[in-house]
This record gives sequence, C-alpha cells and structure tokens, in this order.
Amino acid sequence: MREIRCSGTPVKSNLPLEPDVFVGRAAELAGLSRALEGSRLVTVTGPGGIGKSRLAVRAAASAVPRDGVWRVELAALTDPECVDHVVVAALGITDHTGRPPREVLLDHLAGRRLLLVLDGFEHLVDACAGLVSGLLGRAPGLRVLAVGRRPLAVAGERLFPLAPMDEDESVRLLAERAERQGAAVGDERVARELCRRLEGLPLAVELAAGRLGTLSAAQLLERFDDRFRLLSGGRRDGLPRHRALRTAVGWSHELCTPRERLLWARLSVFAGGFDLEAAEYVCGGDGLPAEEVLDVLSALLAQSVVTREETPAGVRYRMLDTLRAYGAEWLAGTGDEERLGRRHRDWYVGLATWWELDWFSPRQGDIAARAEAELPNLRRALELALTDPEEAHLGQYLAGSLWFYWVGCGRLSEGRHWLEQAARLDSGHERSRLKALWVLGHVAILQGDTGPALAALQECGREAERTASPAALAYAEHRTGCVALVTDDMPRAQTLLRSALERYERAGELNSNVLMGRVELAMARAFQGHLSEAVRLCEEVRRVCDDHGERWARGYALYVLAYAAWRDGDCAAARGLLDDCLAGAHGFSDLLGSVLALELLALVTVSEGDAAEAAVLQGAAGRMWRAVGLRLFGSAHYGAPRVLCEARARQELGDAGYEECVRRGALLERDAAVARAL
Repeated sequence: MREIRCSGTPVKSNLPLEPDVFVGRAAELAGLSRALEGSRLVTVTGPGGIGKSRLAVRAAASAVPRDGVWRVELAALTDPECVDHVVVAALGITDHTGRPPREVLLDHLAGRRLLLVLDGFEHLVDACAGLVSGLLGRAPGLRVLAVGRRPLAVAGERLFPLAPMDEDESVRLLAERAERQGAAVGDERVARELCRRLEGLPLAVELAAGRLGTLSAAQLLERFDDRFRLLSGGRRDGLPRHRALRTAVGWSHELCTPRERLLWARLSVFAGGFDLEAAEYVCGGDGLPAEEVLDVLSALLAQSVVTREETPAGVRYRMLDTLRAYGAEWLAGTGDEERLGRRHRDWYVGLATWWELDWFSPRQGDIAARAEAELPNLRRALELALTDPEEAHLGQYLAGSLWFYWVGCGRLSEGRHWLEQAARLDSGHERSRLKALWVLGHVAILQGDTGPALAALQECGREAERTASPAALAYAEHRTGCVALVTDDMPRAQTLLRSALERYERAGELNSNVLMGRVELAMARAFQGHLSEAVRLCEEVRRVCDDHGERWARGYALYVLAYAAWRDGDCAAARGLLDDCLAGAHGFSDLLGSVLALELLALVTVSEGDAAEAAVLQGAAGRMWRAVGLRLFGSAHYGAPRVLCEARARQELGDAGYEECVRRGALLERDAAVARAL
C-alpha cells in the first residue's frame, strides 16, 4: 500500500506507480474524472490496446475519497468463485472469520468512502456484475470504476467508451517512447503515416517505438504495410480496430527472433507477474536453454513486450493482457500448452515446498512478501491441479503446504476455499490428503468453526492411524488439543498437546507448528495455575526461535511471558514483551496474535494507572475481534484479562466515561490502533 497525493491530500492506494510518462489524453482524463464525480459506477470500455487501464489508473489517482483508491486486477483470474476473495485481498482486508467474503466486503465498506477500480473483468462479467450490484446497493460510500472490453450491464452504469488517440498525440507518444530507447522518430511525415496505420492505438504505437532502436520509421512502415495487406486482402480502408491492433502485435511478433517468439508464447502461462527464476524454470528447455532466458527476456523488455517492476518481493516482470493473450494463442498452436501448464504448476508446488521449510528461519518476512506477490500464480496452480483427477494430489499437497500463508499471513478465508476443495477429492495419495485435512482443521479452529474443524481432524486422525502416518497423526492430535484449549477443557487440552509433542519428537519434527504446540501447552498450564512451568516452556520456545530466526511462533511465546510478567507485577517488562509481540504479529497480518497482544496491553495499561487509554485499547480490540471471529473464542480463560481490565477501568472512569473511551477506540482502524498501542 502507498499514499497518493491530490491537492496536497494524502490518500491510501494500491495503484501501481506509472512506469513512464503519461502522454496526451487530457480531454478524456477530464471527461472520466467528471463522470466519476457524477456516477457511482463508471465503466471504461474499448478494444484491447486502446489504453483503458492506463487512463483509468491516472483518473483514479486524481480522486480523493476519504478511505482510498483500490485497484483489483482480474485479467489473470479464471475462477469466478474467487472474484470476491481477490477483491478482499486487494482491499487489504484481513479476516479470520468463516463469513463469506461478500459479507466481509460489505462489513468493511460500511461507513467508508472509497473508489474501487475493477480492471479486466470481461471474462468474469457475470460474477463481477453480481458483486458490483450487491456492493453498490448496500455501501453508499462506494464508487466503482470498471475497466473492460464490454459493459457490466448493471443498473446505474455510466459507460465511457474510449476512442483511439488523435494523430498529434500518437506522434508525441511515439517520439517519447523512442527517446526512452535512445532513438529518434526521424521524418515526422513518416512518423505520422505510421501512427495513422496504427489507428492511434497506444499499445501498437509503443510496440513500434520499441523497434526504433534497430529500424527506422520508414522501415517499420514498410514492414507494417506488408502485414497489413496480408490480413486485409490489400484493402486500405475500413480495417476494424481490433484487426489493426492484431496487425501491429503480429507485426511486432514477426520482428522477434525465433527464441523471442518462443519465450513470448511460454511466458503467457503466468498469471500476472513472475520473476526471473520462475521464467528460467518454466520457460527454459526444448529450444530455449534456461541460461539464455535472461538475454531473451531482456530483448522482450527492450521491445515493450514485457515490463519490469520493483516490488516488496524484488524485481518482477509482466506482460500486458493483450500481449499475453496473443502469446497464449501461439502457445496453444504449438501444442505445448499442457506441458507448460504442468511446468508452471510444478514450479509453484516446489516453491511452496521450499517456503514451508524456510518458514522456520529468519526469512519469514521475505517468504510472506513472495507468497503475496505470487498469489495469482498460486491460484492458477491450485486450480489446474485440483481440476485434474490425475494430479489432484499435487493440489492437496500445495493447499496444505501453504498453511503458513493461510494461517500466519491472514488468508484464512481463501485458504479454506482451496482446502475444502482439496479435502473432498479422493486422489489416491493419502499423505497429501491428510495434510490438507489437518490444515483445514487448523484454519477452521482459527475461524471459530469448531464443528467442521473437529470433523476434519477426526477424519485425519483415523486415516493417519490406518495408513501409519505418524506426522499426520501428531498434527491431528495437536489441533484437536487446540479445540479443547479454546473451549476451556484444559485437562483434555494438556493431555492431547503433550501426546502430540511426544509424537513430534519421535517423528523428528521441529518447525513453527511444533513450537506453537509448546506455546499452547504453556497456555493450558498457565490457565491451570502452573505459571512457572508455562514460563519455562515459553523461554525454551523463545530460545529455539532466536536460534533459528523464527518470528511468528516467537510472538505467541512472548504473549505468555508478558502475561507472566504482569502477574509478577512487572508492567514494564510485560509492555516490552507485548510491544515486540504486537509489532511482529501486525507485520505478518496475523490478526489473532495482534488482538491478543492488544487485549493484554490494555490490562497492563490499566495496571499502570491509565484507565482511559486502557478502555480505548479495549475498544480497538473489540473492533478487531469482529474480523477474527468469536471474541476470545468464547473462552473464560482467554477472556479473563479483558474482564479484569474492564472492571478496573469502569471503577476508575465510571460507566459513562468507560463507554465513551471504548467508543473512541472502536473508531480506530487496525493500523491506527497498533500505532497507538506501540
């Protein structure tokens, strides 16, 4: 997320940074801005390559809704059932409940004023139309700017058909992009004729500019005319614009070397962006050695076929949707589409395997950023595997291996969507299905959905015993112990957690899950009054985490240690531990870790003598619990600090004063609440 500024007003946004100078379109920009001011739903329509997305992003960046401007990229998505999940992710919403994503969206949008940019919806028009209609009908502060090749056909929609650039602007665009390549357009008359042939389509003009480093404008015009006559039968009048773009793209494609054309086709298998390592593995071989992919990719970058972007996950590349679709046609024509799809799936299965292992290391933050950046590709890999009966076990394994992302990075709802699909399948590979089952149980527990959680875990336990799978049995027993923990059955929780930890030790398992099992046992012991044992367990967890650079499980150990420090009357130590705990959990978008730390910080704060601030923190925590699920799991043990804090704060402030402070805290969004607490 970043801030954009319009007239000095900072606005939250996930709009991409513009990669180069925006040329022309002043009248269209003004018209689109006026349309957005007068209508809650505006749809920019036009053929591919006409500049719809670029214009929409520029217009959206000039909007100043109080709660931000949020773009949702839909072009790479193929599953209509995932549309709501993708919008939730784009808005940066972290929700741990079992609520449908549409309900989560409506709850988030209530009382907010924001602009949602839906880009590339045309292949998902029914799902997107239903979403937009439902949201606009119940969220009065929402405006939608849709971008596609066709209307949404929703009541109240205002269409903004985008025409090609005029000739002067086309020539300016050609000259500016050529200059970026260190080239010049030369004879302006030739440049104008070239732009006329290109029908004023910005993508076609940019592709032409990418060639001016090696060919003159006159040579480009001659080559374009050759292809033009081939496609139009020699007629120079009335060429449809979609055909003009196809001519320009095909002409640019023909000017590529055979290896460049091959890579262009193979890169179309990626959903959204990709990095160099992925391109080398997925696209290398069989006519294009992996070690040559970088050079060929650089050539496509120089020709504007591929763009480069800096992200929190490092340098990534992407193709515009029109060029990706053209490459996909060529890939299908080569008969290599299925093989490339499998290589893409295998890369992301391998990547998830490495991430899961490396999560138990100092690289957790990097892995979280990588997983977030690769989410469109992970979705594509999951969909491919889970819809192929022969490869369903890979989908089960992938959905299970991503447990750290679903659980540790605030993606419970989408994780459950994939895990439920995976668990329903009989793949013939029990170990993969068992993994999906125990992870499904874990996710359901965190969503406060203990019935389905127990059903998944019990099935996992039975099948693990039948197939002699000791690790799966340990995970099933561990998570069943967690159900007992959050439902206040401490003796059963202690028995199950101790047994699971013994199984882990016999199986040689040591990872973040195992450490969480130790922390959860410490919680059970603390709730039973055995605080010294709880401290001993969590100090050992902290030591192991520090040795391995693990931060996620460490935060929960700090929570227990902070509780113990508060019980000993050392509020300063408790606050220091909780600051560390809260900062880490918030960084991972771990809502449960964040809200538990915030609740305990409120108790520490009232113990330090600031009842008003404690009540504000309780109000902020109360708002956060709505996105987590059942407050404190409905547990008397987990709820005890909150009850005690409230009683003390009410005594100091009186009922009216306490309620006013809680109300003020409930107005704080998560980032603001965490910043205030720290």
